[in-house]
Amino acid sequence: MESARLPAKVFCGVDWAEGHHDIALVDADGKQLARQRIGDDASGIAQLVTMLTEHGDTEESPIPVAIETSRGLLVSCLRATGRPVFAINPLAVARYRDRHSVARKKSDAVDATALANILRTDMAMHRPLPQDSELAQAIAVLARAQQDAVWDRNQAQNKLRSQLREFYPAILDAFANHKHGLASHEARTILAAAPTPAQAAQLTRRQLRALLKRAGRLRGIDAEADRLHEVFHREYLHQLPLVEEALGQQTTALLRQLESACANAENLEASCTEAFQQHPDAEIIVSFPGLGSLTGARVLAEIGDDRSRFTTAQGLKAYAGSAPVTRASGKSHFVMHRKVMNKRLAAVGYLWAFSSLRNSPGARAHYDRRREAGDRHVSAQRHLFNRFVGMLFHCLQHEEPYAESRAFPNRQPTKTTPTAA
Repeated sequence: MESARLPAKVFCGVDWAEGHHDIALVDADGKQLARQRIGDDASGIAQLVTMLTEHGDTEESPIPVAIETSRGLLVSCLRATGRPVFAINPLAVARYRDRHSVARKKSDAVDATALANILRTDMAMHRPLPQDSELAQAIAVLARAQQDAVWDRNQAQNKLRSQLREFYPAILDAFANHKHGLASHEARTILAAAPTPAQAAQLTRRQLRALLKRAGRLRGIDAEADRLHEVFHREYLHQLPLVEEALGQQTTALLRQLESACANAENLEASCTEAFQQHPDAEIIVSFPGLGSLTGARVLAEIGDDRSRFTTAQGLKAYAGSAPVTRASGKSHFVMHRKVMNKRLAAVGYLWAFSSLRNSPGARAHYDRRREAGDRHVSAQRHLFNRFVGMLFHCLQHEEPYAESRAFPNRQPTKTTPTAA
């Protein structure tokens, strides 16, 4: 793990809480210099800055600060001042706390001192928060929010599907082969008009055509209306009439949740891609096969635009979770999948690798060779993602776009290209 060694004689620990924060300052010998509780407001930040200044904090030699979170107004204000801020995992803080007290006592002041001592003894083992640009930080907010909205949409869709299986199999059959399933505009429009199978059976072809047009369908409206009419008039099992009506009301409530989740995902996608296209790294990132504006924004959101954050491609690969982990002890030697990673970056990595198989002959050939060597689909994709991460690091460092001829030199796809399972 890379980390800049910052010359410092004083170290600061901040135990974050919702309404207040405990501050502790220690010197290079571990002696506590100051301790104070501040409020979570502007005056509290001013008190913290004053404490740091009184103990030698300058622009040329800022005092490093350790805190258990990487988010919030306090962290944002500290980063804006240019001070190195280290976000320490709470589990790591608990382990360090045991080094200083066998009684296992705990308090906010003790945790603040433990955080300061972490920087005093092991600052080189921790990475400070990156100095990303304001635009990159804004893209990170939008990209993560959009990804969360997609996950919420999937959860709402699964809840609705589970509900419909109880009493409405016709709507499931009607959109079983649709690309977006129940989350499609057509399914949501028809379900809103007919939340029960009895109401769906009463829809005429003319009404179905009107609903499809309202949902935005432009082609094959008559054929689709005929198909839906035939599906809704098939023979299915039914709940009792009053029970079916009650389930229909519950379905309407779940549908409103799905509508909201779909709208959030669509609106955030538009805002995210618009912000991403304004970033100078966007052109390089989308030059890679398999990356578009949205997936590119997710990649940029997690790696940022601070070039000093990762000094080697291997560090970025480990952060993305694509680099394997080797465990060796005596005669045993194991190479395993890395589990400690940025899960958001790893998630977009599988989409990136899978999409590149259609757009890059070199990526397709690389994937096929890994499959022929015995890798399963996920392992072959992860290996391809690992290769792309190394290429991305090089291209960003040298400010040059992706080039297929340099990425996969003298590599041609195999004659047989099995379909990704």
